[in-house]
Amino acid sequence: MFTFMIDESISGLDGKLLIAMPGMGDPRFEKTVIFMCAHSDDGAMGLIINKPAPDLEFSDLLAQLEITTVTPKRDIRVHLGGPVEHGRGFVLHSDDYHSEHSTLQVSKGFGMTATLDVLEELARGDGPASALLTLGYSGWGPGQLEAEILSNGWLTCDAPADIVFGDAEDKWTAALKSMGVDARMLSSEAGRA
Repeated sequence: MFTFMIDESISGLDGKLLIAMPGMGDPRFEKTVIFMCAHSDDGAMGLIINKPAPDLEFSDLLAQLEITTVTPKRDIRVHLGGPVEHGRGFVLHSDDYHSEHSTLQVSKGFGMTATLDVLEELARGDGPASALLTLGYSGWGPGQLEAEILSNGWLTCDAPADIVFGDAEDKWTAALKSMGVDARMLSSEAGRA
């Protein structure tokens, strides 16, 4: 089996992907891929990008929010972003869009907006070129994510836009492949250098 040696220094995960390792122990995160929006000494926040919300379409969400759509409208996938604040929405998008007071520029190529203006623009067929919507987010307190990484719970890698915004059914495998890793060769056992 293939295991990873973990470097003890973990920092600057903004704009990176977290890839859940087999045997991480939390079924909510089994085979998840999380796009990291913020990571500092104060904690971390990310959005699961590979768990579509069952039975919830973008058009249904727009109707619930009483946002008028135009035809043809864009079909944005709605995902379950994590176990925290399911009633709160976040749009992860390409950096060609910016809302003056509410867009977080995560990294080169990516922004995140959590206000209705981006949904209104998407409903009109405008807004960012690439986007996905999540309900809820994944959050960690100070040092918590670092401890999970050191315990072999997560791998980290760059975030290719084609994986983040792509239609690939298995983003988990695609993210591993972007690192040159075959999912069949992963082990839940950690190693230390």
